[in-house]
Amino acid sequence: MSRARDLSPGAVAAASAGALLGAGLVVFGGRAVLARQAALARRRIGKPLGEEALDADRVWARRFAGEPIELVVLGDSIAAGLGAERRKDTLGARIAKGLARRTQRPVRLRTAAIVGAESSVLDDQVDALPADYAPDAAVIVVGGNDITHRVPVPISVAHLEKAILRLRARGAVVVVGTCPDLGALRPVPQPLRALGSRLSRQLAEAQAEAASRCGARPVSLRRAVGPFFVTQPDEMFSLDRFHPSALGYRRTAEALLPAILKELTAARALVE
Repeated sequence: MSRARDLSPGAVAAASAGALLGAGLVVFGGRAVLARQAALARRRIGKPLGEEALDADRVWARRFAGEPIELVVLGDSIAAGLGAERRKDTLGARIAKGLARRTQRPVRLRTAAIVGAESSVLDDQVDALPADYAPDAAVIVVGGNDITHRVPVPISVAHLEKAILRLRARGAVVVVGTCPDLGALRPVPQPLRALGSRLSRQLAEAQAEAASRCGARPVSLRRAVGPFFVTQPDEMFSLDRFHPSALGYRRTAEALLPAILKELTAARALVE
């Protein structure tokens, strides 16, 4: 079951806007202007239905024969599916259903992701998995909170690398959805939004390099789904205008699924 910190989604969004403001003051200056922009972003960002991500952990597509594929999803609120109004629309469920259709096998989903998590929490998420749990595939989506809380890129990436290596040691293939483009957050005015876009791009590039170095497959969410969030914000964002909607999670899952299938296929070929 996914877990959440003691922050409501609205509070998480507001805190993120405030933290991004702090970074903006250092880079751009103009404290009064940026303070007004951060306050405006906080007013614009609403609250999705509910205070926690929905629990989507179960075996999906039981109609298919065979042992379930074991899938675990780690990371932050996007990985947890915050903003989805039905459990079948969370990121994990979307991936599980797509994987089941493509492999004709059921998929057992386990969500270790935590709302509000930074990359430093990945270690705790791996620790929380049962000692004998051996996932076939692991998906990690993290990074947005590292940007808003100004975590240095080398530190953020080091935590990601450790999580990848630990998951691979359990026998999992690992796919990393790199940091989304924070420039898509329309409630955040300029120049804060431009700053967020630049910093998230830098982290995403470092995450991709680290994932490849550790034997995982990176997927650039900025390139794969970022344009949809920029051009279709009303459809792609949930009610809080901060987290993905059902369509946003569907698009994100569709971007990640080919990489998961390639990794699983390659792993089976090595075994055979």
